[in-house]
Amino acid sequence: MDSNRLVIAAVLFIVGIIAINYAMFAIARAAAKGGDARWLTALRDSFVKPFESSASKSMDELRKKVTELERKDDEK
Repeated sequence: MDSNRLVIAAVLFIVGIIAINYAMFAIARAAAKGGDARWLTALRDSFVKPFESSASKSMDELRKKVTELERKDDEK
């Protein structure tokens, strides 16, 4: 009796894993195809936003000034 329950639990576990893998495949395929995937852009923005801090903005300003100075130096 216990071995039957064990087999049923194992089969249900395997079927569950296969269903989850199929769902992940479908999500990945839809993301790769493109289309109207607003959730994907929201996810990307949530990952990128922490890196857009004031320190990185000031570094961008510094890079712009350095390139401007290099251009002025090349013109002379």
